[in-house]
Amino acid sequence: MKVRSARFIKSVQNPADFPRDQLDEVAFVGRSNVGKSKLLNALAGIKGLARISSSPGRTQTINFFSINERFYFVDLPGYGYAKVPKRVKAQWRPMVEGYLEGRPQLKLVLLLVDCRIEPTPADIQMMEWVDHYGINKVIILTKTDKLSRNQLVQSVKKASKALGTEELIPFSTVSGLGKDSVWSKIRSVVSQVE
Repeated sequence: MKVRSARFIKSVQNPADFPRDQLDEVAFVGRSNVGKSKLLNALAGIKGLARISSSPGRTQTINFFSINERFYFVDLPGYGYAKVPKRVKAQWRPMVEGYLEGRPQLKLVLLLVDCRIEPTPADIQMMEWVDHYGINKVIILTKTDKLSRNQLVQSVKKASKALGTEELIPFSTVSGLGKDSVWSKIRSVVSQVE
């Protein structure tokens, strides 16, 4: 996939502020600090498109990025151990669930799981929630460059067993491992991808 243009459009908390142009959307979902912004940047081919922070929980809004002016990447707040005020964290769940549940433009969820640890109960719950609503999904194991080849093989086996699927894509923002596979999945469900 050739990304000719990628740009930040807006950050929103209220569904009334979502884009209204009916373009297809691909959402990035996962624990805080799992690498959603890094994956988004790697797929777009632009390092600073989505801001990356070493502090978990910096994404506190739903962020829309236009890709080739034809569809959106949507970066959702992470779940898990983010160090943010409880009142902010309490807003995330209804905001994220409201987006995932009520957005007909949503064509694919990229569910990111850190390959260095077994899928958490929150990862499993998110996968089950996406399945319940019949949303297309791809499970992506991130940070694979931090493991040896043997460790990665074991990690894929554990994640596959915990999540009940063999459809996993190991991904590395360093080596590009998995990038073509993710784009292939996106192309299969998003109507405006060339």
